Amino acid sequence: MSEKKRMKVAMVSLGCSKNQVDAEQMMATLADHGYAFVEEPGLADIVLVNTCGFIADAKEEGINWIMELIELKNEGRIKYIVVTGCLSERYRGQFAEEFPEVDAVVGISEYGRIAEIFEEMTAGEHICCFGDKESHSMEGKRILSTLPHYAYMRIADGCDNCCTYCAIPQIRGRYRSRPIEKIVGEAKLLAQDGVKELVIIAQDTTRYGLDLYNKLALPDLLNELCKIDGFKWIRLLYCYPERITDELIACIRDNDKIVKYLDIPMQHCNGEILKRMNRKGDEKSLRELVAKLRREIPGITLRTTFITGFPGETPQQFNELGEFAQDMRFERMGCFAYSEEENTPAASFPDMVDEETRLHRKEILEEQQDARVCELYEGMIGGETEVVVEGYDKYLEHYFGRSAMFAPEIDGMIYFRAPKERGLKIGDFVKITINDVVDNNLIGEIV
Repeated sequence: MSEKKRMKVAMVSLGCSKNQVDAEQMMATLADHGYAFVEEPGLADIVLVNTCGFIADAKEEGINWIMELIELKNEGRIKYIVVTGCLSERYRGQFAEEFPEVDAVVGISEYGRIAEIFEEMTAGEHICCFGDKESHSMEGKRILSTLPHYAYMRIADGCDNCCTYCAIPQIRGRYRSRPIEKIVGEAKLLAQDGVKELVIIAQDTTRYGLDLYNKLALPDLLNELCKIDGFKWIRLLYCYPERITDELIACIRDNDKIVKYLDIPMQHCNGEILKRMNRKGDEKSLRELVAKLRREIPGITLRTTFITGFPGETPQQFNELGEFAQDMRFERMGCFAYSEEENTPAASFPDMVDEETRLHRKEILEEQQDARVCELYEGMIGGETEVVVEGYDKYLEHYFGRSAMFAPEIDGMIYFRAPKERGLKIGDFVKITINDVVDNNLIGEIV
């Protein structure tokens, strides 16, 4: 093996779980070519930063990472910096000009060539390579970066929704579904490797199959995945409200493996604001959808996200959003202050809401949600729930893990005591009794 292939690589993957899957595939490709991995960038020869370019905060995080790595390179602690992901794709040639210290800037279509790019770079070439973003392959081996009992399953890439605030279609291209047989084949391998929770992801999971099969085929895919031995939980993220069909609801309700948890990014409830966002529906249709889901799938956990301060949002329209969130009592809610993204239609709208108001409205919704979650959790005291173990906190002397109503990495943890002699391991499923709530954290004890 050559000296170059013994180089140590650190992967820094930022942003969403879709990005994380890309990073896992690149890691597998590099491992097959003899590269070794370290966790700390300062201990690596090559640092690969897989960036996010979705909103201003994400872009700032990526830039900060790059600046830190440039400092490490100038100090002689690392040799090469490689930047990939949505930020590099979005700003292409501009990126190499702004950061001449970066040795390779790589577009999303080039991930399959990442080992070849490393060889060219370490041979002395300065790399800036991009191709057709819609040729980005979703297939290939992965080295899981999650805990071993759960994994993300990307079923599509790109987006056709063209929301006026969003740059994703520009970055990732048109919506492209993976064939059912490819997804099922990968899922079987994950189950054989011990994955117990499969988390289904795409920019819009509910659009799945429309391009390949000329129909909304998510229920068909889920029914096939439920046949695979080994999975205990199958979880759905990123479901658009207008494509949550009766067939999908029945599929979730009637399959025991599918977690009764649905992530529905609604973004707003006011019909006029939604229309300006180029989104379907209004408050009436969203209220009807929530009522139907709670009626048809008893005990379902609903997660949503909202945008505050979208151009033209009046105080009255914001109040409508607050009242809607209060009435719907979502178990999970995320909130973003509107971020002006260049080359998106909304960025040119004339009636911008000032940034301070956007942030203030976001804080109001978040405070209200914290109070609702506290009430929800207090109502769970005395009850039992099943939890998957994800670690042990030595300081608190508690194990921690997630129940079905907690999605990985976004919904927090439940903390619980268990006798050391139980010998609990990460990935074990156990029953616990909830006996307290501290700082909006559920506290329990093993049954």
